[in-house]
Amino acid sequence: MTSGMRTRRGLLALLLAGCSLPALALELNELMTLLGRHTSGQARFSEQRFVKGFDEPLLASGTLSFTATPPRFERRTLEPRAESMVVEGNTVTLSRGGRTRTLALDAAPEALVAVEAMRGTLTGNVQALQRHFRTSLQGSLERWTLDLTPLSANAAGQLRFVRIVGLRDEVRSIETQLLDGDRTVITIEPVRGTGAAAPAR
Repeated sequence: MTSGMRTRRGLLALLLAGCSLPALALELNELMTLLGRHTSGQARFSEQRFVKGFDEPLLASGTLSFTATPPRFERRTLEPRAESMVVEGNTVTLSRGGRTRTLALDAAPEALVAVEAMRGTLTGNVQALQRHFRTSLQGSLERWTLDLTPLSANAAGQLRFVRIVGLRDEVRSIETQLLDGDRTVITIEPVRGTGAAAPAR
């Protein structure tokens, strides 16, 4: 084998090795910056709640929406019955069966951490997430998984962790695991033309 042939084979080996390199690890600040570019979003959701004592998961579906400024998050359940939760700043408004209840978010620590997990991720608020959770991010920009573990046992209450899965700048599923083993999985279908809720590519 001539030296020229060896050089070409060596170059080809380097090129092939480069093509097989794994995707660069995604940093939390990088992901939050990307998510934070969206000022609003809308999506449809379907929910499965796996509860001890029930053979089949409890199902629900509806819509989600948020705006970053002013900060507002809304979950509107349509099935199996109409109800809604609206978070505006530090105020939570719950509506069901014609009855409405309003409370301060920081007066309900368990609700606070659950809301901040979703709201903080959707708006790219890394400070809010790190204030309440230990964060662990895996994957690449194409598909990532963010695990959130409550820092305070008192604030967490029965919450073990929250796992959020996304594709680039879209949140696609949220899994909530409780200490007693019950868990909830929310699958999100973004709505076209609403920023963070643009459809998957």
